[in-house]
Amino acid sequence: MMNENEIAHKLRMAGCVFAEEEAAILMEWAGDSDALADGVARRAAGYPLEHVVGWAAFGGLRIAVEPGVFVPRRRTEFLLRQAAALVRPGDIVVDLCCGSGALSAALLAAKGPLDLHAADLDPAAVRCARRNILPGQGAVYEGDLFDPLPPRLRGHVQVLVANAPYVPTDAIARMPAEARIHEARLSLDGGADGLDIQRRIVAEAHAWLAPGGCLLIEMSEKQAPLAAKLFASQGLQPEWVSSEEEDANVMIGKRAGASD
Repeated sequence: MMNENEIAHKLRMAGCVFAEEEAAILMEWAGDSDALADGVARRAAGYPLEHVVGWAAFGGLRIAVEPGVFVPRRRTEFLLRQAAALVRPGDIVVDLCCGSGALSAALLAAKGPLDLHAADLDPAAVRCARRNILPGQGAVYEGDLFDPLPPRLRGHVQVLVANAPYVPTDAIARMPAEARIHEARLSLDGGADGLDIQRRIVAEAHAWLAPGGCLLIEMSEKQAPLAAKLFASQGLQPEWVSSEEEDANVMIGKRAGASD
């Protein structure tokens, strides 16, 4: 069986920036020398490490991911923290474009029992989300944005989070091969300016949010000014928050409360 230094060398030669860390993960994951050799070969060939080992680190958790499913990004932990600051135990929380359910699982771990509902259009992502959000913790739906949600939630959602696709279509060709080749395009492509899905979410969000409820969407810094106008046009008070260190940007839109 290869040792950790040999694996790190192979990965480094293949262009892996965090070769030593990845070598340690592969060593832990592999049950035998054949599995290890296969895993190292796939990673060196450009497969995402998370798809090789079957999980991604997010919010202090190991999130199950299958091949082809969007890998939760570390920058999205900034969105997680913004949402966690607004969520109270027992709140109705909706996670749209939930992917593997990473945000939902991490919110449950941080905030305790919630009336949580997550939805995604990709069947493979929904399978993963149903592994990461255990029965009794929340409901996971397969469908387009708000369509599969129970009608009883309308007007009662305290926190609505969405890590919707926001890469402009023309920019996908410049993404790393790990994402461009190995993740579902529908999890990346946000249309001409990257905001196609966000427009659809914002257009309906006011009707689903409770008075004083908030919508949080991850986006790029370049998209923030247009997104702020979009939020305001739909009756949501926009607030842009960002982290330069994490290269993370989130627009928060608050529905006016009964006393506002």
